[in-house]
Amino acid sequence: MLESRAEMETAINVEFGRKLLAQQPFSVLLGAQLTVFEPGSAELVIPLRAEHLQQHGFVHGGVLSYAADNALTFAGGSALGPQVVTSEYKINYLRPANGECLVARAVVVYAGKTQAVCRCDIFAVKEGQEILCATAQGTIARLGNQG
Repeated sequence: MLESRAEMETAINVEFGRKLLAQQPFSVLLGAQLTVFEPGSAELVIPLRAEHLQQHGFVHGGVLSYAADNALTFAGGSALGPQVVTSEYKINYLRPANGECLVARAVVVYAGKTQAVCRCDIFAVKEGQEILCATAQGTIARLGNQG
């Protein structure tokens, strides 16, 4: 357990975040990779496989929703500490997603002592080009007493 905000800020780095992600069996199942984890932001990449698609050949909305939820939570956790959960979020699907991978980029919009409001854009990467396919906003809540 991190004792102070200074210790928390020191611990916020991509290696620390990857250890947290590896403790999530569902994230491991999807093949999610944390590529950015720094104070105020996080980026999650999901290499796409056939198992991620729905019947029309597009990425299933649940995979996009997972990407938003987890990126939002990592971004919120960068401001509140590692013991956080999603309190709520909303996602807008903008266009069908397909390609080689998804990239979910989340940033903290506002952080208080017990909750953070974060925003996330989800891109499908196809032939090296990022195409915005969904956007989300959520509230991340701090669990317990974290210094």
